[in-house]
Parts: sequence; structure tokens; C-alpha cells
Amino acid sequence: MAAERARIEDEVAVLHRDGPLESDDRLEPGDRDSQALYLDEMGQGRLDDLKRELAAVERAQARLQDGTYGLSVESGQPIPDGRLEAVPTAERTLEEQQRYERG
Repeated sequence: MAAERARIEDEVAVLHRDGPLESDDRLEPGDRDSQALYLDEMGQGRLDDLKRELAAVERAQARLQDGTYGLSVESGQPIPDGRLEAVPTAERTLEEQQRYERG
């Protein structure tokens, strides 16, 4: 988990360091510099994804401390080792996750 947290924090730092390409003193979106606006929006989307990933890591670390890591937050059933290897921050079994995503 510590390595995953470090990776995410490093990516967030890079996005913050580079800053936005588009600024208030540039042309309007759709004008000549629209590529910069597009890249800014992609960067913001990536930043949002990283924040969600970091929150998932923090929840997984809390479950580790509580002794509930590897158990579904929904049913309390064990999450298969293969799933945890693929997605260390998994909070549900695959079947539960699929139902959860379908709403």
C-alpha cells in the first residue's frame, strides 16, 4: 500500500508542478490555443482519478489497521486473493462490485 500511495502522490505532485496550460489572458476556448485547454481538462480529469485512487488506498489502509482488509465492506465475505492481488484496494467481491457499479 505504501508504494501505491507514493506513486499516486508523485503523480499528483507532477500535475500540480506543471500547472495549467490555459490561463485567463489567453484566447477563448476553441481558438488557436484550444489544445492547451484540452490538455488542462485531461490533467484535471487525471487529478480527479488520482484523488479517488488515494482515497481508496486510505480506506484500504484503515481496513488493514482494523483487521478487516480482505473482507467485503458490503457482505463481510472474504475477497478472493486473486482479486486483491489485481486490485489491492478492492472493497467488494467481484460480483458485489459489478452489482454496485450497475446501481
